[in-house]
Amino acid sequence: MPLDAVDRERSFPVRLACIDVGSNALRFVAAEFNTLEEFEVLEQERAPVRLAHDVFLSGRLTHGAMTAALSALASFAARMRELEIQVYRAVATSAVRESSNGGEFIQRVREEAGLELEVISGSEEARLVYAAVRRAVPLAGHEWIVVDVGGGSVEVLLIDEAAILLSESHTMGSVRLLEELSEAAEKPGHFRRLLEKYIATLRLPAAAQSRRPTGFIATGGNAETLAQLAGPAAEAGPLPSFTLDALGTIIETLSGLSYRQRVEELGLREDRADVLLPAAVLYQRLAKLAGASVILVPGVGIKEGVLYDLAEAVITRHAHADRREQELATALLSIGQRFHFDESHARQVARHSLLLFDQLRGLHRLGASERRILQAAAWLHDIGAYVSYKRHHKHSMYLIAQCELPGFSASEIELVANIARYHRKSDPAPGHEEFARLKAADQKRLLALAALLRLADALDREHTERIQGVTAELQPGKVVLRLEGKGDLLLEKWALKRKAPLFEKVFERTVKVRDGGED
Repeated sequence: MPLDAVDRERSFPVRLACIDVGSNALRFVAAEFNTLEEFEVLEQERAPVRLAHDVFLSGRLTHGAMTAALSALASFAARMRELEIQVYRAVATSAVRESSNGGEFIQRVREEAGLELEVISGSEEARLVYAAVRRAVPLAGHEWIVVDVGGGSVEVLLIDEAAILLSESHTMGSVRLLEELSEAAEKPGHFRRLLEKYIATLRLPAAAQSRRPTGFIATGGNAETLAQLAGPAAEAGPLPSFTLDALGTIIETLSGLSYRQRVEELGLREDRADVLLPAAVLYQRLAKLAGASVILVPGVGIKEGVLYDLAEAVITRHAHADRREQELATALLSIGQRFHFDESHARQVARHSLLLFDQLRGLHRLGASERRILQAAAWLHDIGAYVSYKRHHKHSMYLIAQCELPGFSASEIELVANIARYHRKSDPAPGHEEFARLKAADQKRLLALAALLRLADALDREHTERIQGVTAELQPGKVVLRLEGKGDLLLEKWALKRKAPLFEKVFERTVKVRDGGED
């Protein structure tokens, strides 16, 4: 069954499976877990279906690619039944994410293969890669750069042993580059020069460069192939690696060979021989920017991350939820610090937002995903002041929309950005372009969450943290907010009165404010 259908914790041993529908291939791995950290691979397959063929140029999945992918997925589903897999997760990345007919493909996967296929964002890709890397590499309290080169995108992470500190997704994957520069691909030397000029615009996040990470980790099938071509590195240690110099030599070799020569002389797979050079140049560019002389290749990626994440989710559901929340808090803090936000105010507004959310569940009837969305919007609602305090709510919307939030889908990030935009000034309205673009269900969620955020922001109007606690009581026709704090709290009460109208309109309840002991 898919993860969404799991309604109880399970015990070891447990059989799990991952299907990774990538841009260049489909991968299936089934495993049996006896602990949260170790598993035995029961079976793994790779179907060389290039779903991304033409997607990055035409915007559509071709009929032939979809047919081949569906055949492979039906085969994976059959094997899962034979292996008595208990829970699985099937994820699709940039090729399906960016195709205009991706919805049609997902529907056909459901009908013809009997699988629920989930399209994930770049930030979720990053989170899953991290879930695998932190188990494969002894991070030892240091910060590391992780680069995952896929067919359609490049995920760049700054991590430590506790969390992803920041992540960025770039639309420069190996297949995408091959497609976009296809006219030059038949001339290896010319293709390399054009490729290097194209990739020269790629930058590491400024925060990653300034923090001087300990090392550089490369994930993805191309990185593993490059490590094999490079041979053992002197500095390798217990994990495969290659030097930046060795990578330069490989790039020179690949540039001098035709596609057919790479297959025949280097023994490369046919669906790897054409994309390896773009991937190699991407790794080289980012390693140089990071100042790395050695590239570590732990041999794990999204599919291993999915398996570890599944195991934690089905065995220790509450612990898994707690860790996800801690990862999110760390990521939000890192983003806020990048834009020099008022951390104390953000923390206070987030705390009050979640208190109001939890106490008013009977009124808004929203769930865990909306709680996380509100948490993110509360932490980041003021980051637009980095651009200018004037209209900072709109600047916040733009900055958040460009951020990568681990575990959030693209639509969820858009919702976070819009909620932050409406923490002050005018109410959401059909004439507002960003609001009108949202689905009706998301507009409804936005209104409820923005109303809560406005109240929470009012509780720290002057960024002085005078409110120490708030209790929300549902009474007929009204919500009573009881405040605990220092002083007479006149300013906070005034701010609540100004910020309450959206809440009153959305929930059709008046807001009354009382001191903690006042009846």
